[in-house]
Amino acid sequence: MINANARAVFSPEGPFELTSIERRDLQPHDVLIEIKYAGICHSDIHTARGEWGPVQYPLVPGHEIAGIVTRLGSEVTKYAIGDRVGVGCMVDSCGECDSCHKGEEQYCLNGMTGTYGAIDRYGQYTQGGYSTHIVVTEDFVVRIPDSIELDAAAPLLCAGITTYSPLRHWGAAPGKKVAVVGFGGLGHMAVKLAHAMGAEVTVLSQSLKKKEDGLRLGADQYFATNDPETFKKLAGSFDLIVNTVSAKIDISAFLSLLKLDGTMVNVGAPAEPLSVNAFSLIGHRRSFAGSMIGGIRETQEMLDFCAEHNIVPEIEVISAKQIDEAWERVLASDVRYRFVIDSSTMENA
Repeated sequence: MINANARAVFSPEGPFELTSIERRDLQPHDVLIEIKYAGICHSDIHTARGEWGPVQYPLVPGHEIAGIVTRLGSEVTKYAIGDRVGVGCMVDSCGECDSCHKGEEQYCLNGMTGTYGAIDRYGQYTQGGYSTHIVVTEDFVVRIPDSIELDAAAPLLCAGITTYSPLRHWGAAPGKKVAVVGFGGLGHMAVKLAHAMGAEVTVLSQSLKKKEDGLRLGADQYFATNDPETFKKLAGSFDLIVNTVSAKIDISAFLSLLKLDGTMVNVGAPAEPLSVNAFSLIGHRRSFAGSMIGGIRETQEMLDFCAEHNIVPEIEVISAKQIDEAWERVLASDVRYRFVIDSSTMENA
């Protein structure tokens, strides 16, 4: 076994504690990655606090991982020692079902293996990126382009692909009007990506306090959803709405903003159920859909797209000692726009 230092929670209330975890010995197709940076995602908080279901503790969260390959299994062909790589929200899948054969491993019919909080094919409980090292099979590792710094690359492995995938699938492109609900870690990436794809981009946020940032990062328009006039003014305006909010919102109100045959895609994952009025859908043949992350092939495509268009997230790098504080700031929407942990600080008590 390979020992790694990590930060774990031992109960839903936290706080984080310094601990040591065991990574499996390298199998023939495994790579050992020295983690340099790990992003903080809202889903880390949902999971660790038991809001999405029962959790086995201790839990080491983190599925936005950027680092360097330091050791190779005997049959690895895709990577070499020293390569700059990333790991996202999954570390394995069955590899045999229709979804896996299509390169959509995130929708594995037998259940993809999450980077943390899951049982892998070796019977081990997976632990995530708030640690110094991780062992992953080479097929679930992606290459980080040289032009993207590792600290900025980390959030692309979740926030980047979570927004890139629906934008690509539902055709964000020149001539299309895209609205992004929420302007946080996911939302600011959706704006940057949709803008780079050539779409006309509108941000729908609770208030206008981030309007200047929104316009600077690529939005053409920015409206406050706490203003009732917004929904009147924008009725029937958009081809695609990407909802990045991890809280319960009035879905039917936002559906009214879609054009004929428009689609609203949910990528935020609130713990509470969302209700939809059927008449909000059938009146204009609108669709309400969901999207998760992307497959490995699409994640690599996203990274290459970001390198080509000079797209990186807006980040605030923190030490491991600041994780608890950072989580509270995420819950208070007090981050612009993604926290990233410097893994070199993981060993500091």
